[in-house]
Amino acid sequence: MLLSLAFSANFTDLFQPFWAPDHIVNEGNLVKLTLDNTSGCGIRSRRNYLFGRASVQIKLIEGDSAGTVTAFYMSSDGPNHDELDFEFLGNVSGEPYLVQTNVYVNGTGNREQRHSLWFDPTADFHSYSFLWNRHCIIFLIDGIPIRVFTNKEGEIGVPYPKNQGMGIYGSVWNADDWATQGGRVKTDWGYAPFISAFRSFNIDACEYLAESDGTVGKCREGGLYWWDKPALNSLSLHQRHQLKWARANHLVYDYCKDTGRFSELPRECLS
Repeated sequence: MLLSLAFSANFTDLFQPFWAPDHIVNEGNLVKLTLDNTSGCGIRSRRNYLFGRASVQIKLIEGDSAGTVTAFYMSSDGPNHDELDFEFLGNVSGEPYLVQTNVYVNGTGNREQRHSLWFDPTADFHSYSFLWNRHCIIFLIDGIPIRVFTNKEGEIGVPYPKNQGMGIYGSVWNADDWATQGGRVKTDWGYAPFISAFRSFNIDACEYLAESDGTVGKCREGGLYWWDKPALNSLSLHQRHQLKWARANHLVYDYCKDTGRFSELPRECLS
């Protein structure tokens, strides 16, 4: 059985708790994830997907959020997993959030980029999306591409996520050993509970059931779905301008520029 899902739905239609359900408040289309000094929490999609689009609207923790991380991500299972990340790094009151994106392929990540945001993500809901096909992965905020990870596997041998179905996750947790100013600023539990709100879950993707049922081949077969159209093999001219603007004005860290971290830059950074 092969499904392409294209709808917004209530939380229970698409997701379920996978960690600390007592810290999750389900209000139908709105879900509140809570962190306190006993636990964070997380939700997971009921199905896995291979290619397509996943998006959600999030309103991040208000006030002093130092040490906290709110995440929206896709991930397969196991040590050699694939993963796509939006991680929102909390900060002290009055200081801006940073969003960290990352791409893991076969268990290897270390592809971080960090951006500032051009709005206050605690004042209202904003949309965060992955568009993933055989050619590229696009990270979008309110429809604006902030990052593209291009499939260069055939060109220069850089691994690309294309075989493992991934679940879709949301979570909030304490990461004060690294999240804010490199771990120098710790979580102040006097401000707890810390709450991030998720709503308007939208999944338009190829449902991956199991390797034995042939869905891998069907999901990878070109031309079956809208995300396979040639126009989506890369960004449009308008999107390229948007990406250039985002990088020029909001990119604050790029692993591809970190010569102090890498004695030899990753291959995808050199082509």
